[in-house]
Amino acid sequence: MKSDIRKRVEALRQVMRQEGVSAFIVPTTDPHSSEYVAPHWECRKWITGFNGSYGTAVITLDDAGLWTDSRYFIQAGLQLEGSGIKLFKEKIPGTPGRIEWLKSVLKEGDCIGINGWVNNWALKEEIEEVCGEKNIKLKLIDDPFDKIWEDRPSIPMDSVVLHDLKWAGKPTSEKIAQIRAEMKANGCDSLLLAALDDIAWTLNLRGNDVHCVPVFISYLYIGPKRITLYINKEKITPDVELYLKNEGVEIKPYEAVQDDIKNAEGTLQISPNLNLALTMTAMKDAKAIKRIAPPTDVLKTIKNDVEIRGFRRAMEKDGVAMVKFLIWLEKAVPKGGQTELSVDEVLGKLRCEQPDSRGVSFDSIAAYADHAASPHYHSTPESNCELLPKGLFLLDSGGHYLDGTTDITRTIPLGPTTEEERIDYTLDLKGHLQVQNAVFPYGTNGTQIDALARLPMWKYGINYLHGTGHGVGEYLSVHEGPHQMRMNYMPTVLEPGMTLTVEPAIYKPGRHGVRHENTLLIVPAMETADGKFLKFEPLTLCPIHKAPIIVEMLTPEELEWFNEYHAMVYDRLSPYLNEEEKAWLKDATSPLTR
Repeated sequence: MKSDIRKRVEALRQVMRQEGVSAFIVPTTDPHSSEYVAPHWECRKWITGFNGSYGTAVITLDDAGLWTDSRYFIQAGLQLEGSGIKLFKEKIPGTPGRIEWLKSVLKEGDCIGINGWVNNWALKEEIEEVCGEKNIKLKLIDDPFDKIWEDRPSIPMDSVVLHDLKWAGKPTSEKIAQIRAEMKANGCDSLLLAALDDIAWTLNLRGNDVHCVPVFISYLYIGPKRITLYINKEKITPDVELYLKNEGVEIKPYEAVQDDIKNAEGTLQISPNLNLALTMTAMKDAKAIKRIAPPTDVLKTIKNDVEIRGFRRAMEKDGVAMVKFLIWLEKAVPKGGQTELSVDEVLGKLRCEQPDSRGVSFDSIAAYADHAASPHYHSTPESNCELLPKGLFLLDSGGHYLDGTTDITRTIPLGPTTEEERIDYTLDLKGHLQVQNAVFPYGTNGTQIDALARLPMWKYGINYLHGTGHGVGEYLSVHEGPHQMRMNYMPTVLEPGMTLTVEPAIYKPGRHGVRHENTLLIVPAMETADGKFLKFEPLTLCPIHKAPIIVEMLTPEELEWFNEYHAMVYDRLSPYLNEEEKAWLKDATSPLTR
């Protein structure tokens, strides 16, 4: 495999020489700024061999590097070994940024090549700002992977399907009216949507073009008089075609968007994240443009009453699958022969047995013992290990249902645990409970809440480098933005109706990892003379194992919430369980006492 990577990098360099560029940047994303992409756009994975969900490769004529974050330091180090590609650890002191590094290694007057369809305007500005003094230029070139990737997967052709109003809760016509009102408030007459989950949400449609994300490759134009969906017509079934016609949506070929953007009605609103190719076309040929985040960014995150009820149903179904799994796991591990991959397969089957299941919402992180010290570890046939009746097993998983999407992490004691494991387990739980118990004024953002999750472990000199939480879509992306809980500033205000995970973590390389995660709903708390206050309602329904908890480390408030949560879990899930399962759940959710 390493020799294949070296051959692929050399093939890219041959194209670079032909194009007259001294460097080429390969991002993870696609023309729609997607976090997860269809195989056709997995160019960074193909050229480096690193298969994490985040990273950027930079190839020069005689050097190469990959930039990724702390979730993937261990994985990337192993996968890049022997490939000739250096690992650059983002946000670690002394690590240069991608463009900063290019400035240091390129000569005066060199050219940096990029594919304008998978990079955005921000990259262009960064290159010009950082490299301008060395007269290093940017050059847009045709996708080189069309030439060097012989068996490159084609753009997906799966059919689009309707997402019934009984799940979506709001008709497309009403969503379009909301979007147009927001456009008008921004001083815009028309809008181009490129984010795939925004388009799926707006049209109440779903697809199968991206692994674990029910979206379809397309663009959507919304003007004062017309609405156009740019998509390969073969993906549109007769019932979807009739539905779109009734909604006043015309269908045009996917590739037609670049020419049509020149004829946008009035002032066109485009996202700052829109790919560079379309941004430059709009800036050159459209009458007027404004680069403003689309209204759908936030609109889709605020769930309506139907979606909220759907989320609660989905969490009950997912909770039943999790309880059945935990009962099975408790019996199976002592018998021997169970591995990270085998137990994950069992959980996947249990989820698929639930009503309205649509598979997993992401590839599980099933990590035993020291494997859990890697935040985004994914077991492979080579790394897969047996689960033993001792220590901690971290399982981060989720499912799609027609009425909602789930994301849950439980750290499961498989037998005796060490004092260090119990301390870390309890500290992490305290961080989780600090967020669960939070009451905060309207206008708060995720960065302000993020600190609450870290406070208990900061007192022990412990921290984690990833975010504390992300939005979750309604049968859409399990990672929904723009609201997040992170240390770096996230300006989006937290609104009632938003869903958000809370997942603080502790990682001890070579020993263990701990993470507790629930999905939460933001709801009103109270209104006082000082304004409106909000709080979190836990949506996830699954017991948190009590055995590793050092009860003396919990405050009375934390202990009270923990017991109230477990009482709710039993009340909500027990009606769907048989007598044996009820008895197990009754014990698992019994009050924790000092």
